[in-house]
Amino acid sequence: MPVTEGTVPHLGHRTWYRIVGTRRPGAKPPLLVVNGGPGCPHDYLDDLAALAQETGRALVFYDQLGCGRSDHPDDPALWTLDTFVAELAAVREALGLDPVHLLGHSWGSQLALEYAFTRPHGLLSLVLAGPIASAPAYQAETRRLKETLPEDVRAVLDRHEAAGTTDDPEYDEATMAFYARWLCRLDPWPAHVMRAFTNISRDVYETLWGGTEWQLTGTLRDWEVTGRLGEIDVPVLLTSGRHDVATPDLVRPLAEGIPDATWTLFERSAHLPSAEEPERYRQVVGAFLADVEARAPTVARAA
Repeated sequence: MPVTEGTVPHLGHRTWYRIVGTRRPGAKPPLLVVNGGPGCPHDYLDDLAALAQETGRALVFYDQLGCGRSDHPDDPALWTLDTFVAELAAVREALGLDPVHLLGHSWGSQLALEYAFTRPHGLLSLVLAGPIASAPAYQAETRRLKETLPEDVRAVLDRHEAAGTTDDPEYDEATMAFYARWLCRLDPWPAHVMRAFTNISRDVYETLWGGTEWQLTGTLRDWEVTGRLGEIDVPVLLTSGRHDVATPDLVRPLAEGIPDATWTLFERSAHLPSAEEPERYRQVVGAFLADVEARAPTVARAA
């Protein structure tokens, strides 16, 4: 499949993008992929690229400002929810993605929701992967999951958190025990997943989210949109893993609160079913996009 790369200007900086597949008049609408983090490059979602060949539509990936191949400005004031919602809109406008489907994973699902609340023209559907609707509820769940780790692992985590030495390699090793259970259960992790995970921009992550998955000290620690889910007026596919850090208890409010939502649970996956069960994941997403377009055939045409 043809691949096109480039950059989009945003707030005086450059946001890098990659288009997999061919865009032409009358083609199926593209799928714009919004990755998680915050501060994580898109690489871990590369398994989705095969959807371009399998569904005959272009896929558009981008690295959010501050991570990956995009500019890394040294300006903490940029790391706000508004910056990244506006960036999503800027990528879409610059590339002429109208109409478009939007897939957001993890933090990217928060961005996708916030963007959808603005009721943008030409948005056909949302795929929300490993989503949440409440940061406080997420913190409570991850703290519960942490308590199920082996006692010796918890002791290391607790000791370093109490001492303020969470930059110690011993702490990182203990944290990996959490991620191996609820982020990605593959052993070893695929190279593209490891590449993204080891290149996360800590300044962006810590400003917005916090120190760990169970210590939300960033500016998003009180983020909550459960009461607004009824505003979503496009079809929505929710996806998550049986062993996901976004537990079924966190996804259920979205399934119940969004008017036109379906939910697929991947039994053999944690937070990354696109990498853990890639063929089935693409089949589920592809079928959803096709169904949306079949329901609105006169709207679902790429410019």
